Amino acid sequence: MRSMHHSTQRSTRITTLVRVGIAGAAVVALAGCSTGGAPSGSQGADGEAAAITDVSVIAPADPGGGWDQTARALGQTLTDTGLVGSAPVENIGGAAGTVGLASLATETDPNTLMVMGSVMVGGVETNASETRIEDMTPIAKLTEEPLVIVVPADSEYQSLQDLIDAIVAEGQGVAVTGGSAGGIDHILAGLLLTEAGVDAAEVPATLNYVANSGGGEALTMLLGGTVQAGISGVGEFSESVLSGDLRALAVSSEEPAESLPDVPTIQDEGIDVTVTNWRGVIAPGGISDAERTALVDLVTELQGQDAWAEVLETNGWTDAFMPGDEFEAFLTEDITRTQETLRTIGLIE
Repeated sequence: MRSMHHSTQRSTRITTLVRVGIAGAAVVALAGCSTGGAPSGSQGADGEAAAITDVSVIAPADPGGGWDQTARALGQTLTDTGLVGSAPVENIGGAAGTVGLASLATETDPNTLMVMGSVMVGGVETNASETRIEDMTPIAKLTEEPLVIVVPADSEYQSLQDLIDAIVAEGQGVAVTGGSAGGIDHILAGLLLTEAGVDAAEVPATLNYVANSGGGEALTMLLGGTVQAGISGVGEFSESVLSGDLRALAVSSEEPAESLPDVPTIQDEGIDVTVTNWRGVIAPGGISDAERTALVDLVTELQGQDAWAEVLETNGWTDAFMPGDEFEAFLTEDITRTQETLRTIGLIE
C-alpha cells in the first residue's frame, strides 16, 4: 500500500499520500522429473519457486490514467530489459480499482502483478469493498507523485484561494473533477475545504466532486466546461499545462514538481496541506513464500535498471521503492491513516 501524508491544522497529515493457489505436490514431483524445467509459478523439489519467465500485469483502471501508465511502463521495462519474456497488461477498471482488486482475488497465476496505490486504499473504504487489500500479497511500493490542481486556461480563478473561496460560497455550483470517489484526489479536495473552515459533516454537501475514469475524460470535462477545476497526478495534466490548455494553481507536494517548477505548492499558497499519490504492486493472496520472494526479487531487480530510472524521470515520478515486508508494514499504516482522514472530511463514518 502506498504513502499518503496529509497535513491539516487539525493535525491530519498524510503523505501520499495486496496470494492464490500453487502447484500441488504431484505436479512438483513431475516437474522435477521433466527435462523442460518447472513452469512459471511452480516450485521445485527444494521448495524454491521456479524462475519467473513471464508475468501478467493488471491496471485496475481504464486506459490513459496513472495506473494504466504505471502498468504499461512496468510491463514494457520488464520485457525491454530482458527480465521476463512477456508482460501483457490488462485493464480492469471500475470503482476506484476495487473491480480489479476483486478480479485479482480470483487469479490462479501467482505471477500476476496489479498496480495499485493510495486511490485504491481510499476506494476500498468508500465503496465498502468486500475484497480487501489486506487479503492480497504486497510486493513493492514503486513511486510517489504530487497532485496538481488545475483550471481551464481562461478560468476566472487566478489562485487556489480564489477556487476554494468560490467552492465555499457557491457549493455545488463549482464542480471539481478527479479520480475515483474516495481516492486521493477526492481526499485532497476535502482537506482543502476543511482547512478553509468547512465542517467535516458539511463537506459532502458542499463539494461537487465529479469522479472520472482517468486519462482523457478529465481533460474533456475541463475543456468542455463541464467542470470548473480538476485534481490529478502531475503526470496526467502536465502536458496540458505546458501546452497552455490548462492552468495549474498549485501542486500538493512540499517542494515544487520537477515537471512544473513554476507552479507553487499548496503550502506556498498559505494552506497547510501536503499530499502525495503513491503507487505500488501487489500479487494474489495465498501464494507461497517462495513465489512471493521471487516476485519481490524481480521488481527489486527492475528498480535497479537504468531503463526504469528513465521511466521515472520521463513521467515526473519520484522513486519511492519499498519492497516486501517493508511495503506490507507501510500499507497497514496507510490504511489506518486513510480511514482516519476519510472520517475527518466526512466521506465515511
